Amino acid sequence: MILLIHKNGAVIRVIDLENNRLIDNTMKKPIDALFYMANKYKERLLVWCQDSLESSFNIEGLKESFYLKNMMLSYSQNQYLPKQIGYVDGAPFLKVGKKVKYPTWFMSSQIGAIHASQLLKFKKQINLNESFDFVLNSIAKIGISKGLFCYSEPRLINDISSNNEEKASIYQLFKFVKFHYKGVWSFLLLINFIINERRIPLLPFLRTIFIKKINPSLNFDLELIKEELISVNSTVDIIIPTLGRKEHVYNFLTDLSNQSQIPNQVIIVEQNGDTNSKSDLGFISNKTWAFKIIHKFIHQTGACNARNLALEHVSSDYVFFADDDIRVKPSFIETTLKTMNRLRFQAVTLSCLRENDIKKLDKTMQWIAFGSGCSFVKRSCLKDMLFDMKYEFGFGEDIDFGMQLRNKGTDVIYLPEPEIIHIKAPIGGFRSKINYPWNNDVLQPKPSPTVMLNKLENTTKWQLLGYKTTLFLQFYKSQNIKNPIKYLSRYKKQWRVSEIWANKLKEMEK
Repeated sequence: MILLIHKNGAVIRVIDLENNRLIDNTMKKPIDALFYMANKYKERLLVWCQDSLESSFNIEGLKESFYLKNMMLSYSQNQYLPKQIGYVDGAPFLKVGKKVKYPTWFMSSQIGAIHASQLLKFKKQINLNESFDFVLNSIAKIGISKGLFCYSEPRLINDISSNNEEKASIYQLFKFVKFHYKGVWSFLLLINFIINERRIPLLPFLRTIFIKKINPSLNFDLELIKEELISVNSTVDIIIPTLGRKEHVYNFLTDLSNQSQIPNQVIIVEQNGDTNSKSDLGFISNKTWAFKIIHKFIHQTGACNARNLALEHVSSDYVFFADDDIRVKPSFIETTLKTMNRLRFQAVTLSCLRENDIKKLDKTMQWIAFGSGCSFVKRSCLKDMLFDMKYEFGFGEDIDFGMQLRNKGTDVIYLPEPEIIHIKAPIGGFRSKINYPWNNDVLQPKPSPTVMLNKLENTTKWQLLGYKTTLFLQFYKSQNIKNPIKYLSRYKKQWRVSEIWANKLKEMEK
């Protein structure tokens, strides 16, 4: 482990923590020194720390948290980039939970770490003439979409409350946006400043207008710092909510029976709103299965309620949240659990496409969503967690569940393999028209109140305002009012109606 201490933008000293010896260094800029050390010690972990925080550096916390080479960790109470970055970025990586290890590309020069072999991949991909904080955030922003796992990790430091932090200017914000987002987002950033803050940062916009986006071709392999022999015989329970799909449930159960690793139990929650109806799944009791089946037949419809009911019965190491119309290969469970155990993943969402769909994403990476019908989660991470009933029959319950996991310190990882085949049976979704309480309103809410609720609960103020602007522009072409002034007036009213209903939903008990 190589520790670089810096102060006021200059390197103070570099220490080899294996022998506590000083390393000769002629580089004055911290980022230059990091790349120099990375080239010299290609298989070492590089750590940077401000001089005033050296005594608070928690080396044991770093060792516990940093176990993959393709990782980048940092921690700070605040962030380098202005919060207005939320105007152009709606991902869950911006509303960072500071008390847990949280997935984010926000990095800080205060303290952080990256493996030398991974840092070297960026040497010719970024502009090293920018400030240390700018470059660190740039590395993480590029890397997180390429397979570099980036986190805010409070265990790096014992006390950080009294330290000063560099802050990016509005000009640096526009420059960052031009480097890392499509060109149109720089214009939208300007528009949001004008609309939401009554500010016109025209000069920063114009000064960065000819900057081109950075989009390097990078690849990060999943490689442990220290390979460990794992002989854990993990068990898994499978949750299947279903409504009127007996053929597909039977086919999925058959696939589970043919697994190289048989699930511990399968929990099926069958729903039918007709109080006089009977179960369609007679084959559950008429056939001998290789696993225990817990079958609940209820007359209350809704996937949130069904999954919550199933969660009461889980007892295995992992839970597979499954749709009722999917197919999997015989090695599916065994392969997934081995990958999760080896790489210490606690929650994964797997590729779930129709048979003839083209897979566009083929790398393991931190995921912005959570698939409520194609995800494995370690049971210990699900303590006190439920699908929020406020989203029942609406949209966003899976996004909200993913945010609950992240806020508890559980990252959601996308796995391209093994694949799930999604049949997407024609009978599914909302089987009958839902009578929402706002259906009879003269002025219909926009967006849907459950979407608004999700934005209010799980995004920053600036992300919400940026979404408001983007939604306005997206729907302008599809609505009947072509007079932009009239459309704006109506849109504002619809947005307000959505906020009112979202706040009413907010008052509901989980």
